[in-house]
Amino acid sequence: MSDGHHNGHEHVPSRQRRRFPGISSRAYEHPADRSALVALRKLSGFDTVFKALSGLLPERSLRLLFLSDSVRVSDRQFAHLNVMLRDACYILDLEKVPPMYVNQDPVPNAMCIGLDEPIIVVTTGLVELLDEEEMRAVVGHEVGHALSGHAVYRTILLFLTSLAVRVAWIPLGNVAIMAIVTALREWFRKSELSADRAGLLVGQDLQASMRGLMKIAGGNHLHEMNVDAFLEQAEEYEAGGDLRDSVLKILNVLPRSHPFTTVRAAELKKWAASRDYQRIMDGHYPRRDEDKDTSVRDSFRESASHYATHVRSSKDPLMKLVNDIAGGAGDLGDRMRRGFGGFTGGSQPRPPKDGDGSAEGPAGPDEGPEAPGGPQGTGGDGPESPRDGSPRDGA
Repeated sequence: MSDGHHNGHEHVPSRQRRRFPGISSRAYEHPADRSALVALRKLSGFDTVFKALSGLLPERSLRLLFLSDSVRVSDRQFAHLNVMLRDACYILDLEKVPPMYVNQDPVPNAMCIGLDEPIIVVTTGLVELLDEEEMRAVVGHEVGHALSGHAVYRTILLFLTSLAVRVAWIPLGNVAIMAIVTALREWFRKSELSADRAGLLVGQDLQASMRGLMKIAGGNHLHEMNVDAFLEQAEEYEAGGDLRDSVLKILNVLPRSHPFTTVRAAELKKWAASRDYQRIMDGHYPRRDEDKDTSVRDSFRESASHYATHVRSSKDPLMKLVNDIAGGAGDLGDRMRRGFGGFTGGSQPRPPKDGDGSAEGPAGPDEGPEAPGGPQGTGGDGPESPRDGSPRDGA
């Protein structure tokens, strides 16, 4: 239960929640989040840009801007948000509570930015849209960003997006910046899935998380919406259409910093039903003091496993095509490894062995070792994964 004291301030939560002392962000990070961030860091020129911008970004100006033109959350201003913030930090064991500001903007949104230290900003549109439990999940979402160290990259993304507009008239300069912006957006969309999980760990109310995502998509009309129907939209979105629709999905999502809300809801519900989530709730999770011993190779393996499972299980026409091609390639490779007989079947005459002057007559099934799946070979599913993978631009 989140009672007691944290940084000298008392916590009086509305109901009992589990706490996760020393939890590492690895516990809730989506595998695609980690792999996308690794790919981002390997992007040509990213390190140079990152180091340059780290010294040039006006972070002090940013802090002064929010201090002067937004309302800082405290025990005297937006006190209910202050309680949620401190409780979220207590549950995820974030030692230093980041400052939070409420900014006048009718568009429901929230973000965690900053280079040296994270700042959380929520808009009035979001505060007015969500109820207490829904807002608690959003605050936990942003604290999850802070714990994962996402604020730095989010800040650079905001700056580069603005810069790309200013230098659009410079052909090569714009192309170079947009390459990095595109990679950052791809990573940030994945990081939102991680932060949604953190929000669930803080709120510990899946229905509240689902309601919040529905409201971000459709406004404050809960009496007109249904969670199950909303999740059915995600299934229809993933499975519907043909290859043309698959391409349009990619084009639609490229300019966005957030995944589509129905997709986020489906991903979160799937994780909430997973064994990984239950283990965390039972107190079994990676700890921060173990982060230094984490194997990068294991992270790559887990990400690759996730993507392989996603491609095999996806109902998207393009993903099905990729899976079929991969399966066909596996079948072809298997037959090539088995030699000529792999293409013609086992009933063909076998060639003479070295030193044997006579060929054998027609034989039965090949006496050599069979390929997986019997003489015909399957190869359609590819290697099995070692384990299952477990809004408007807002929140």
